[in-house]
Amino acid sequence: MNIMKQQEATLVQRACAKVTGFKKLHKQLEKKIIVGGKSLSTLNNYMRCIAHVALHFNTLPSQLDIEQIEEYLLMVKKRNTTSSESFFKHTVYGLRFLFRCERRDARAIQLPTIKRDNKLPVILSPGEMKLLLKTPELLKHRVLLGVLYGCGLRCHEARSLLIKDVDFERNMLHVRQGKGKKDRYVPIGENLCRGIKAYLSSEVPHKWLFNGKDKHEGFSQKGVQWVVREATRKSGIQKQVTVHTLRHTYATHLLEEGLDIVSIKELLGHAHIETTMVYLHVAQLGRQTAFSPLDRLYQKR
Repeated sequence: MNIMKQQEATLVQRACAKVTGFKKLHKQLEKKIIVGGKSLSTLNNYMRCIAHVALHFNTLPSQLDIEQIEEYLLMVKKRNTTSSESFFKHTVYGLRFLFRCERRDARAIQLPTIKRDNKLPVILSPGEMKLLLKTPELLKHRVLLGVLYGCGLRCHEARSLLIKDVDFERNMLHVRQGKGKKDRYVPIGENLCRGIKAYLSSEVPHKWLFNGKDKHEGFSQKGVQWVVREATRKSGIQKQVTVHTLRHTYATHLLEEGLDIVSIKELLGHAHIETTMVYLHVAQLGRQTAFSPLDRLYQKR
């Protein structure tokens, strides 16, 4: 168990031990989240935040009035850090889920609305992507980066890949139980196929395409994040690159190469086309590439 999961477990355990009724509440929400098809990460995020509220007031959140909840959210908001923004968001979502489970929709509606982040994703250029892919010394890490970019996978999708999910005859990758519990197939491509074959022959992984330190377990989330972070650092790329940046870059490059937005939506496993439409704002499309008027200014005679 990694440090973050230990902290989450400890926090929930403390709330179960110190706050009357929290243990029962935890079991009820766990059942509803699992039955509702939400992920375990959602359960962890919600319960961690709800446990914080319960421990802060030493009572169940359902016993608090809206003024107390607003004061607590204001306290979180005033911290004004990146982590507190995420914590604020998950606290609101967790409380809203809790109140709706308890059929207190009026209280759920009183919670603040979380505005969607309108930031555009960071995209690597083809040259930067080539540089990133060749930077790691280990073949395993180069192939991992190739799969993340070449197939547009989310972090947990890459970590969950089994050797049997690679179909070399059809040059396809079977992505099992992605976001929303949906399966999909994505093309691998000849270059990536060769890379995966060389990696399998050299490393001989067991069961998982990318083993963790224990060959019976898949690569950890922190391990994947470290590979991307180290490759970025060593390559000298100055952009803020995360695992998801490679997925954004995959979609944008496909769009710029002429693939239609609906096909990209299916390859990414998006539930709604609106999610995919963001790439129209970052891809360089159209009959004429955008330019700076400053360049044209000095071209005139």
